[in-house]
Amino acid sequence: MKILVTGATGFIGQHVVSQLIFRGHSVVAIGRDEDIACSFEWYKQVEFICFDISSVHNNLIERLTQCDATIHLAWNGLPNYEELFHFEKNLFADYFFLKSLIKNGMKHLLVTGTCFEYGMKNGCLSENTPTEPSNPYALAKDTLHKFLVNMQQKEFFSLQWARLFYIYGEGQGANSLLSQLDRAIDNGDLSFNMSKGDQLRDYLHVEEVARRLVLLLENPNYNGVTNICSGEPISIKQLVEEHIKKRGVQMQLNLGFYPYSDFESKNFWGKSSTFDKNGKLIL
Repeated sequence: MKILVTGATGFIGQHVVSQLIFRGHSVVAIGRDEDIACSFEWYKQVEFICFDISSVHNNLIERLTQCDATIHLAWNGLPNYEELFHFEKNLFADYFFLKSLIKNGMKHLLVTGTCFEYGMKNGCLSENTPTEPSNPYALAKDTLHKFLVNMQQKEFFSLQWARLFYIYGEGQGANSLLSQLDRAIDNGDLSFNMSKGDQLRDYLHVEEVARRLVLLLENPNYNGVTNICSGEPISIKQLVEEHIKKRGVQMQLNLGFYPYSDFESKNFWGKSSTFDKNGKLIL
């Protein structure tokens, strides 16, 4: 298939493009910075288009809708989850871009959402858990999902909404937990400042996330919401300790240096009705 990927140069996008190529698909990749795109091994194997989806041109939309399906990953301004631009700007930019694709014949969308759509809930979160977003980013994502579901009443297209939990791996943001830990290790620091670390989270490596997204796309009969998660809760302290052990160093953890986050509940993890814990589609 010929797949359109927005946000192709982002943390997840770069791995999704690689996975698509590995699985034999042709790719039209969209990103805002071609210099970044050039740094990836896949650059010469894709059709790269440099533009911002907030500036939609009809002739470009017609070109993009020659693709068989879209994986929509683009979203500006992360990880600033509590900024108002998520629903003041991003929500409508993304909605009108996706609407333009659909109006011009796109029949299959896979769009990434977030576990934050579930809100400040503790425990195991399944796809049937009601959404109660409590920050602007989550509110914008949840609203975009509702917009697209409502649009399906007037337009025929397949919608796969993939709610992402916590992701780590090559290319993650510099301010992410493990990126900060790696910097501390590389700097030879003897201690690492963190929260108490007893919070339970659901982490999945970015390459596995990319594999699941592509596998989901290849099976359009799996409609609706899918949690992209490990299904296995792990404490942040254990995650950090395992990473330190993997790096082969000794480091003291300064637990309780930072307070708990005010935009996420203390203990939550995902459950998927689409993938089992080994990452296989549930038939």
